[in-house]
Amino acid sequence: MSITAAIICAVVYAVINWLDPYTLSWQCLNRPIVVAPLVGLLLGDFQTGIIMGASLEAIFMGISAVGGSIPSDCLSGSIIAVAYTIVVGGDGAMETGLALSLTIGTVMSTINTMLMPLWAGLAPYWERLASECKPNKFRAISMVVNFIACLPGAAIIFLGVAFGIEGLQAGLAACPAWVMTGLAAAGTMMTAVGFGILLSMIWSTDIAVFYFVGFICAKSLGLSSLGIAVIGAAIALTLFFIDKRIIDAKNAVAAAPAAGAAAPANSEEDFF
Repeated sequence: MSITAAIICAVVYAVINWLDPYTLSWQCLNRPIVVAPLVGLLLGDFQTGIIMGASLEAIFMGISAVGGSIPSDCLSGSIIAVAYTIVVGGDGAMETGLALSLTIGTVMSTINTMLMPLWAGLAPYWERLASECKPNKFRAISMVVNFIACLPGAAIIFLGVAFGIEGLQAGLAACPAWVMTGLAAAGTMMTAVGFGILLSMIWSTDIAVFYFVGFICAKSLGLSSLGIAVIGAAIALTLFFIDKRIIDAKNAVAAAPAAGAAAPANSEEDFF
């Protein structure tokens, strides 16, 4: 199972990393909410993939590259976390996978950064192709090189899933119970940490009231996340249309004096 899962995970990493961001530049196919269900489906546990995808997306949602910082690679972290959860199974596997996802993603980001100078060394070749005005050759060779650039990461994913999961499982099995309890608690808190990082970026006094309204709906009223999301969407649409009407009214008022000033000139022309 581990070798088969390793091959599947390596192929998924190579194909998705080649398509996005290298080829399509969509920056969405490599998100956990897309990758995790796909890996879960291919490994035979689609439900776990969906659950892990939602949790991992919440964790990685607030992580971004700021300045010279290197964000954790959500693609590799999601693939290995889902593979670990499905292959190992049992109680606590999902929480452990969530806790390991950031560490795995950070290691993979460091490795990818170390390989960047190798691909940057091809810059003179790309400049020569561009100066020769050969767009088709430039496009074809760049796609091949981009796929080759994905192979080292795919090899690491294969080795990690094929041989690392069993070793990791043995190491975690040897840990005391309090270590596993703390690791499970950390994995559970990662979702809240991800939302906290995202909230710190968009926080303002204008939206603070909605934070507390959502907390009351979840804690006191016992509403589900879907119900709170529907209420939030309804409030957002209502505020959007109110603001739109105010802006349209201001534009109409601003355009009225200009139309009034132009009216005498038009009437004078009509008179003569």
